[in-house]
Order: sequence, then structure tokens, then C-alpha cells
Amino acid sequence: MGSSETSTGTAHNSATESGTSSSTHSDNDVAHNSDSPPFAETEKVLASHNGRIYEAKVIRIQYRQNEWSFFVHYLGWKKSACFCYSWDEWVGLDRLMKYTEENLQKKLAHEKDDNDKNTKAARASQLKSKSSNAARGKKRKSESLVKEKAAVHSEKLVSLQIPPPLKKQLVDDCEFITHLGKLVKLPRTPNVNDIVKKYLDYRSKKDGTIADSVGEIFKGLCCYFDKALPAMLLYKNERKQYQEACPDDIIPSTVYGAEHLLRLFVKLPELLFHANIEMETMMQLQAKLVDFLKFLQKNQNSFFLSTYHVPEDIENSTNKPDD
Repeated sequence: MGSSETSTGTAHNSATESGTSSSTHSDNDVAHNSDSPPFAETEKVLASHNGRIYEAKVIRIQYRQNEWSFFVHYLGWKKSACFCYSWDEWVGLDRLMKYTEENLQKKLAHEKDDNDKNTKAARASQLKSKSSNAARGKKRKSESLVKEKAAVHSEKLVSLQIPPPLKKQLVDDCEFITHLGKLVKLPRTPNVNDIVKKYLDYRSKKDGTIADSVGEIFKGLCCYFDKALPAMLLYKNERKQYQEACPDDIIPSTVYGAEHLLRLFVKLPELLFHANIEMETMMQLQAKLVDFLKFLQKNQNSFFLSTYHVPEDIENSTNKPDD
């Protein structure tokens, strides 16, 4: 929510992209047909992106129009400000290689070529005038200050590690809406308010009591949801549905459910950063929110839909989430 984790880049390219480099082809690549995909879900692979080769993992697979396509997550890339991973995308076979020793060597050779080019460029830059060097020095100093500020900013963000099963839920959510043109059927049962009440009841039974401060935290969470939903938690092709489901007198947390609530947790670290909350209070808040995520995971089957519906008046779309 952070996504992307929006924008740190396009979180999802819903259409299968063409290959960008012939270097991604390998003699080790598996022949493909409609019966079995050449790569499996969760398989570690090497993927080409913007002329470079990265380690990635296959998350989803589909076969359409006589072609395999794969939804991949680039390993180690930061979360997007969108609702799941940063830069995850659908790619074709010409963008993927098996994760083998031979192909790893190709990756290293490719990186060496890039480094050699960068080294030559650096040497050439040293031949420029002193005034030019001074200007670059000021620019580097400025960029360094920006990076330091960004690092401080990152350190102050609440850390909300979304459990892997819920991360997959976010991926499925994005897949249903942006790639398959489906929507969450509204109103949802349980809705956001129901889920929060169930959590507070769960904590009360488990702890024997519940502090007033905890109740205030989750009352605030519902308020955040109501304000954030129309502003940053909807994909473009969900806006018409929102306008119909939430006229002026209807509160979103009484209509929407776990699917959209989970998206809020991607955005919460940034939202809370701007709230100027004291560090001690922030740590307590973080612990409660992490516990709530565990509660969502524990009740994933009952809180989340397993499939979405296709509205009659909306064609299949590849709309991206709102910025």
C-alpha cells in the first residue's frame, strides 16, 4: 500500500507483453502446448524487463488465444503504492527463462556488459571540464540529500507485513478486476463494520476485556476506510459501481467488505506517516493492526469472496487503478 508498493510504477500490466530481448531465449526452455504450461505456479524463473534480466516468481498462469502468459513478481522489488506488488505484470514466453545454471551465467554476462558500458561512460564523463564536474557535484549532493530524506521517511513508516495468503488475495483481487473485468458484488456480507466488530468480540473473549483505546483505534480504522475508499482504494472500473452503491447518505464501511479493507492496509503506512502520531503510540497502533491482519488471515475463507461477478453493463477491461 504502499502495491507500488501508484505511483511507484505500473503495478500491473494486465495484457501480456511482447518480449524485449532475444537474450531471454534458451535451449533449456521447455516446449509448450495447450495441455501443460512450460512454467509452474510459484516456480522461480528469470524474466526480461526493459532490456535487463531479473529473478522472478510465477504467481498465476493462463492460456488464451493459443498462447501461454504468466503473471510474475520480480523478487526483491518493493511494494507498490497500488494494492499488491510493485511492477508485477503479465508476460509472454519470450520474456522468461528457466532458472538454470546456464541461464544464470547468461544473466551475469548480460550484467557484466551493462557494467562495462557504465564504466566506459564514467571514464568519458571524467574528461569534461571542471565547471561541469562542479555542477555534477552539486547535483550529486542534492540527490544524496533527497535519498537521505527518503530513508528517514521510510524509517518512520509503520511496518505492516501483510501475510503471504493475504498478498495472494490482493493479487487475485487485482486479477479479477483489472484483467477479467469482474467486480465485487455489493453490498458485502460481512461488511467492514461487521468485520471490525467481529475482531473486537474476538479480542474481548480472548483477553477477557478490551481497552477503550483499542475500540478507538478500530473506530478510527473505519473512518480511514470511509475517507480513503473513494479517494485511493478503487480501480477505475469500480467507480460507477461506487457511485451507485454509495450515494451521499450511505457510508462505504456498511457496503464494502474485506476485499477493499485489505487494500487499505497497503496505503495505511503512508497515511499514518502524515498523521504525525508519536512514536510510542505508533508502535502500539502497529501491533494492533498486525494482529488484525492475522485475524483477517485466520478468517480468510469466510471474509473474502472466492470469485467476483461480471456486470452486464461493463465489458471486460484492463483498466489500471486510479493514481
